[in-house]
Amino acid sequence: MFDKIKGLMEMQKKMQQAKRELESTAFEVASPDGLVKLTMNGSQEVSALTIQGELTEAGKRALEQALKDVYNKAIKRSQDIAAAKMKEITGLNIPGLS
Repeated sequence: MFDKIKGLMEMQKKMQQAKRELESTAFEVASPDGLVKLTMNGSQEVSALTIQGELTEAGKRALEQALKDVYNKAIKRSQDIAAAKMKEITGLNIPGLS
């Protein structure tokens, strides 16, 4: 019984460490045309957003689409990083984190 509790406490420590590591992990995702670059951490917080070139009325729709695509890619990448950390700690592939 105590071995199981000890194991759970150890896993909790590892989970807290993984959370700290995710918060300090940063990555950059760019739109295919390089117009938009977004930097995000493993906790899915956007830390930087860069828009290259001049913004014209004609380019507004393209910029909006690029922002949406880059943000969605960044979220997916963040989820993949979190899933890899969880699998590393638990040895399990947790649904919703892959």
